[in-house]
Amino acid sequence: MQSIRNFVRRGGRITKGQKSALDRFWARYGIEISVGGSLNLKQIFGRESPVWLEIGFGDGEALVSMARRHPEIDFLGIEVHRPGIGHLLARLVEAELSNIRIINDDAVQILKYSIAASSLDRILLFFPDPWPKRRHHKRRIVQAEFLSLLHLALKVSGVFHMATDWKDYALQSLKVMTSSDGFVNIAGDQYFIERPDYRPQTKFERRGIRLGHGVWDLKFQRR
Repeated sequence: MQSIRNFVRRGGRITKGQKSALDRFWARYGIEISVGGSLNLKQIFGRESPVWLEIGFGDGEALVSMARRHPEIDFLGIEVHRPGIGHLLARLVEAELSNIRIINDDAVQILKYSIAASSLDRILLFFPDPWPKRRHHKRRIVQAEFLSLLHLALKVSGVFHMATDWKDYALQSLKVMTSSDGFVNIAGDQYFIERPDYRPQTKFERRGIRLGHGVWDLKFQRR
């Protein structure tokens, strides 16, 4: 995949609590990956179970909610921003969850080099950076090259689920996904789906809905 950076490493302030969580709990939940190293998911989680990957989990609240409601599923979260990781680590300890592991790295590089073929049951992309300026649309993560990485990582019949509150990004992603021979739209001619029960609404999302903003969910299955 071409090396266009689809995220910005924001230098947001990290709180004392977040830093403390990083220092104390990263060794328990974090995954360190050597260059070119491949992940053994069965070994990481200590069991054979479905694995869902969330790309860019933000503060991790959705990830915690899903992991709590679905203890039979293992969740792998990728995020580049350390404050969000620190927040998630604190929540994991508080909730006593054992079915989440975290990677602090570029999701594209992890998919490209560290995820074994046909090893994931679901890939989640909730509210990615919309890069709203037209000249930055090339930085949006959902591009044809990205789909090839999804197709390789997902099991046959595995699912890619994306949610966004930017209509033009939703339409662009729909066009890109529909043009791929490797995926089929679960919504069929309806194009978009209603929010599934497993995807919790974030505070940001609820605020947007109150203000009249739309939210679009796309769900595609690997052929």
